[in-house]
Amino acid sequence: MRFDRIALISAASLLAGSVAPAFAQSPYDGNWQVTIVTKTGSCDATASSMLTVADGKITAPGANVSGTIGREGLVRVSINGAYANGQLSGNAGSGKWNGASGGIPCSGRWEASRQ
Repeated sequence: MRFDRIALISAASLLAGSVAPAFAQSPYDGNWQVTIVTKTGSCDATASSMLTVADGKITAPGANVSGTIGREGLVRVSINGAYANGQLSGNAGSGKWNGASGGIPCSGRWEASRQ
């Protein structure tokens, strides 16, 4: 009976260790240079920004950023009231964005490269 309890405790310890939370690193973590190009509307023709991805969450200094990058590279982000989506693959990515300038809608494409 003592052996059964020891075996059960050992098995439970191994199982608990195998389901412990892993480090939540994303394959897209790092610094990304993002360039947007306006195709329609009165927003700036082009703009660039450095964004940081940590654990799949997107941040940027001095900007109101909320967004994520999924493990498969799917991007969904809001930056200072503009919305973007797209796809990262390896060290590059691209997608579409939309927002407004002075209440007038504008939209375009974005491209990103890992730094």
